[in-house]
Parts: sequence; C-alpha cells; structure tokens
Amino acid sequence: MAGSSSSSIQSPLRSPPRISRGLRTLSFSSFSRTRAISVRSAPVGRIGICCALSDQILPRIASSSAPVMEPTREAASRVSTVVDVNLGDRSYPIYIGPGLLDVPDLLQRHVVGKRVLVVTNTTIAPLYLERVVEALTHGNSNVSVESVILPDGEKYKNMETLMKVFDKAIESRMDRRCTFVALGGGVIGDMCGFAAATYVRGVNFIQIPTTLMAQVDSSVGGKTGINHPLAKNMIGAFYQPQCVLVDTDTLNTLPDRELASGIAEVIKYGLIRDAEFFEWQEKNMEALLARDSSALAYAIKRSCENKAEVVSLDEKESGLRATLNLGHTFGHAIEAGFGYGQWLHGEAVAAGMVMAVDMSHRLGWIDDTIVERVHNILRRAKLPISPPEMMTVELFKTAIAVDKKVADGLLRLILLKGPLGGCVFTGNYDRKALDETLLAFSKSR
Repeated sequence: MAGSSSSSIQSPLRSPPRISRGLRTLSFSSFSRTRAISVRSAPVGRIGICCALSDQILPRIASSSAPVMEPTREAASRVSTVVDVNLGDRSYPIYIGPGLLDVPDLLQRHVVGKRVLVVTNTTIAPLYLERVVEALTHGNSNVSVESVILPDGEKYKNMETLMKVFDKAIESRMDRRCTFVALGGGVIGDMCGFAAATYVRGVNFIQIPTTLMAQVDSSVGGKTGINHPLAKNMIGAFYQPQCVLVDTDTLNTLPDRELASGIAEVIKYGLIRDAEFFEWQEKNMEALLARDSSALAYAIKRSCENKAEVVSLDEKESGLRATLNLGHTFGHAIEAGFGYGQWLHGEAVAAGMVMAVDMSHRLGWIDDTIVERVHNILRRAKLPISPPEMMTVELFKTAIAVDKKVADGLLRLILLKGPLGGCVFTGNYDRKALDETLLAFSKSR
C-alpha cells in the first residue's frame, strides 16, 4: 500500500429546496418522483458536502451565490432554470431552457466591448451561427461580430487549430475589450476558452454548448485547453466564462451517438456524489434516449448543480474537483492509445468507469450490486463497457504515466467506495488491483 493524500465524498446532494420567490416554477411530475425546480432569484442546489483531504474531515460548507443581474421579463419567460457557479467576483450563471438562442438579452448582457469573435466548427456553423450573430447584434448596432469556423472533431483539438483562432482575432483587430463566444461542443468550448485565456493575456468569454456532453460538463467550471499527441488536455488553463447559455433545442440536431456520449457524464455524477440522481436515471434512461425534453432538461439541470457546487468549493482541482474525473484516467488512455476521435469522449469515459468500478470491487470497496447496476445502466445507454480490442496493458500504462493526476510519480485515481454516491481520490491503493484490472480489460501485449 502506497501512501498519498486522498479526498473522499460520501454525502450525495439532496433535493434543492423549493423557493417561492422569483419567477415561475416547473414541476417534472411525469417522472418517477415529482420534483420542483426553482427558476431564479435564489441559488439552486447549494447544499453542503462532507469531504476529507489528507485524511482530515473538513466541516460541511454551504456555498452561496454572488448576485447576478436579473434577466428581463422576455428572457425570464424562456429560461427554465438558472444555476449559479459561485466563485466570488468571478461567479456566473448557467441559463438552461429551450429557444435561448433567440433571446438577445441573455447574450448581450454578458458581452464586454464592441467586438465579438464567435468560434465554431463546420458542423455547427450552418445550424446556429447566423442565429447567434443575430442575437448578439439585435437592436445593438455598436457591436460587430466576426467568426472563425474550425474543422470538427477531437483530432483537431491541437495547437495548429488553436492558431487559427489567434490568426482571426489578430486580423480582425480584436482588443482587450473584446468577447470570445464558444459555439459548439466540448472541443470548441475548450479551445475557445483557452484562446480567451491567453489572447492579450485574457479577454471576456461566453460558452454556448450545443452537445449534451458540453452542456452537462465541459462548458461549466473553466477548464480549457488542447490535446498533445501523447496525452489529452495536458496544455490549458483554468479560465471562467461570463455565462453559459444552454439552449436545449440544440440537442434536436445532435446525433444519437453524441447524445449517448453525453449521458456517460450524466451517469458519472450519480455514481460519485448523487445516488438519488442515479436512481432517477435508472428509471428514466429510455426517456433520455428518446430525447424527452423534460427528462433532458432535468438531467442537464441536476448535472450542472452537481458540477457547480464542486467547482465552487475547489475551482482549480486541488482535491475535491478531481472526483469529477471518474473513469477519465482509463478513458483518456483509450482516446490517446486508440487515436483521438476514434471513440467519442463519453464512450471512452464509459469504458473507463467500468474499469474504475472493477478496480474498486477488487479492492473490496464496493459490493457486487453496484458493479451490476453500472454495467446495466451503461448498456441501456448504448455505451461500451469494455475498451477497444486494440488496447494493451502497455498502451494503458504508457498513457497513465503522463496523466494529469500523477503527482511525484504516484498515480492517483478516482474510485468508488462505500454505498452508491461515495468515491475517493487517492493514491493509497493496492497496486496489484490496478494491474489485475488492466489485465482483465486489455491484452497483455
């Protein structure tokens, strides 16, 4: 047993309180459990959690929300939910609802300066670029908008493609008071955010995620960056947006495979910290796959609440935030070893979560029922439960060696422990269990 610092999270979030003040309230009564969702004017889901760092129990912390300007009545009528990410003077709202691309107020109120650069890709530009430009400029002739359209795909999340954003910004004379807008999935959000963090040492930045993966995970929390041929997301910065605008209607054009990929991250939140949410997913997975609008809106909201709280407590991943990476160490190894873009990120994470669950079980930290439930829900979500056949133990170990969670040569992992909804981030585990898991899920050579 090798010793290292660890953090654990054992207390899932409870249902957010019903708040009578503010705008209207939506109730998703068609599902297994009626749940009221407050829409604005007070923070949603600010529930304290109990965590341990370096084996020391910390007090329960209830984060509060910094004040954010209220939307106009027109905007409020479209916004189903607002989740606040509480980071002091860098706090920002996540707007969730249908048709939000057609509400100019929501975007314009977060634009700084008169120049805007929209970063998007060849798939999203024909669908939504014109609407976003219209939303940015409607009734506001002082704002001018430029755009840069990048190739679509994880394999283009690199320095060469990033330079195209800087080229366009410099050619268009974007200055320190400009605003970058990320319009697309996780790749676009990560690259646009990294460009915003580094262009003239930091400019205003807005996220408009158009995939479920980006809406529930990558657009929230300020992680930005690009891939290196040897490792995923090794080059980047923590840089928070001014707002995240989630128009749930954009999921109508999302391919089924991309939808399933995003569901992998939704499942993750239930496993690591929100058992009640996981149980809801088990009862409503078919509704999610069928694109039931209420089911998707609830899944996005609950996922954002979970991530917003973690980010509020640990913005730069000193411990607690790392638990959001369940399955990612193995998943990133699959992406790097198999080739970026061969599997979608959520597909690789799904297989990675199965491996993390397997290792947790080998360590005796979880029982058989959790293993079975994880396998069942991933199968129902049409996600893989094993790596691609070409993955070898050596490929896994090569990629793991350069994982971001390696500290002083020690690989720290996110593993499940205890009842559903509990996990640990630790380097204190039996290395034999890791070797056995790698051998069980890949070829020896």
